[in-house]
Amino acid sequence: MMKSHKDLDVWKEAMPLVKCVYELSAVLPREEVYGLAAQMRRAAVSVPSNIVEGAARDPLKEFIQFLYVSLGSLSELETQLILAKEIFGCGATSPGNPIDRLGKMLIGLIKTLRKRGEGGENLAQ
Repeated sequence: MMKSHKDLDVWKEAMPLVKCVYELSAVLPREEVYGLAAQMRRAAVSVPSNIVEGAARDPLKEFIQFLYVSLGSLSELETQLILAKEIFGCGATSPGNPIDRLGKMLIGLIKTLRKRGEGGENLAQ
């Protein structure tokens, strides 16, 4: 039984990713403060934020929808990190593997919740 979003491994995995993105975006050129750096930060923050918002929702279908939004933000972030590397040459510490791992975790959770939903169960069960 899930007690809170803090019990979700996918949320735990997403939080350090945000910190990593903030550190990486800080080394982008100053003129990118309101451009790519801001976009990267918003996308990164959106990942755990949507997990949290979805976990607080009922029915289960809404949680799944928020997980898909989180997955979309993760894909957006991956593209932005590729751009940062290609344009500015930064990203030697780019969180590529954590993005892949987190994406797989999100997809796995979505599949698990869908199966649970087919059985008519609630998230708390």
